[in-house]
Amino acid sequence: MQRARVHVVGASGGGTTTFGRALADYWSVPHADADDYFWVPSVPPYVEKRPDNARLALMRQVFVPREAWVLSGSMMGWGESIVAECDAVVFLTLDSRERLRRLEAREAQRRAGQDFDEAAWSEFLTWAKGYDDPAFDGRSRAAHEAWLNQLDLPVLRLGSEMSVAELRDAVLKWEPS
Repeated sequence: MQRARVHVVGASGGGTTTFGRALADYWSVPHADADDYFWVPSVPPYVEKRPDNARLALMRQVFVPREAWVLSGSMMGWGESIVAECDAVVFLTLDSRERLRRLEAREAQRRAGQDFDEAAWSEFLTWAKGYDDPAFDGRSRAAHEAWLNQLDLPVLRLGSEMSVAELRDAVLKWEPS
């Protein structure tokens, strides 16, 4: 696969942002993360949601018109019009224990030396654990699979236990139809 408009999606802690950045860097194209548009910038972060229409307008203004880019993060339920402009989707999966371990490590690094809202972290972790529960009423693997199945785009499913270089090489070798 050559430079394209690619959406990288998966569970929180599954490596979508890390891989999205790496693929964008390899192709020398812009990388965007859905959370940067979903949430209003704040301290602490992830407190106020940006309205759907404002998210989409900002995305269309900042990066959508470009010839190629990589977008990471979930757009399910609000960003389908942007996803429809993609050339392909990469769906990353990861064992839940490893994914939660990565989330813990990421959070420990983020909060080092800062005031920390333990209640907010606990609420987020509960939400993140729900991803693997098919009955979870939120962003879940089952919901992602159903969403992916209704897209009219090629989807490459990869396990993000692979290294970033292995993931990149799998995408580069892929010939979406």
